Amino acid sequence: MDADLEHLLFIYALQNAVKHNSAPKSGAVIGTVLGKHPEFRSRVREIGPLAGKVVAKVAAMDGPERKSLLAEIAPELLDELTETREHSRELPALLGAENGVVMRFAPNPSGPLHLGHARASILNDYYVRRYGGRYVLRIEDTDPRRVDPEAYEMVLEDIEWMGLGITDIVYQSDRLDVYYDWCRKLIELGGAYVCVCEAERFRDLKLKKKACPCRDRPVEENLELWQRMLDGEFYEGDATVRVKTDLDHPDPAMRDYSAMRIVNTPIHPRVDATVFPLMNFSVAVDDHLLGITHVIRGKDHIANTGRQRYIFDYFGWKPPVYYHYGRMGISGVVLSTSSMREGIRSGVYTGWDDVHLGTLRAIAR
Repeated sequence: MDADLEHLLFIYALQNAVKHNSAPKSGAVIGTVLGKHPEFRSRVREIGPLAGKVVAKVAAMDGPERKSLLAEIAPELLDELTETREHSRELPALLGAENGVVMRFAPNPSGPLHLGHARASILNDYYVRRYGGRYVLRIEDTDPRRVDPEAYEMVLEDIEWMGLGITDIVYQSDRLDVYYDWCRKLIELGGAYVCVCEAERFRDLKLKKKACPCRDRPVEENLELWQRMLDGEFYEGDATVRVKTDLDHPDPAMRDYSAMRIVNTPIHPRVDATVFPLMNFSVAVDDHLLGITHVIRGKDHIANTGRQRYIFDYFGWKPPVYYHYGRMGISGVVLSTSSMREGIRSGVYTGWDDVHLGTLRAIAR
């Protein structure tokens, strides 16, 4: 009887060690034996010393020896591990993806890619490979304040290092005329207006759920103001195109959010322009025009999904299927691009590949 119990403890200790590629844990081994063989529960006091004996024996072995021995004396337990691993790699199915997907990875060229980018890009890559289709790399560079000219090349190098199956590359700064055109159409629909209120005044009215005086301006006047924005007659902060939303929305950030703004400084490294779309407008337009079918991104974008739906509704477009995953944080690893840059500038870090940073370059190094 003791021999049978010791054998069970031994093979499950081997399985535990192979599964975690480390010394087996006595408590986990005992729990597995009692769970799968309840007939030994009456002898729980005897199991402790026996478990300690076999755990020490398995701990003294190296990884290959453990796996080889488990395959020899209990191959079914090794197969069980393989089945579990294969099952765990199968991510949930995407709604409406049976005929293929068009996914997108959309980093901002503010620096090299980090672990947060990797999470999104690998998930999208997985589903393109699973269902077939296209994988669009969209460089979202319409905020000159967040563009690092050197990052354009770094992003491409990091994507190559990850081995992503990118099929199309799009630079939003090359598409400004596209956004200008759709902004004009949105104004013509009555879905947007040009606001010339001071920022502080608009913010106060928005918080009070009140419309700014620009909101009911006739379409023709809005179009004239829009053209004056494009002609450079306004300076940064003087005029903004806002999307008409629900002023009673419980989230103030959803109320008449900005779609287009003027940025005079810094000068964009790729284009000679001063009028740029904000993220929610350019993303909605591009997701439609590029045929994006599914969007996988973090929960911090849930509000953005709501903002972008206004654009889809105004134009009668079918929105992509959205999925949002939880936030990610890794203790002791810096993921903020601005914090990384400041640390590099001050000499705290040696460069983008400093091993204290969460960049892919640091991991590659």
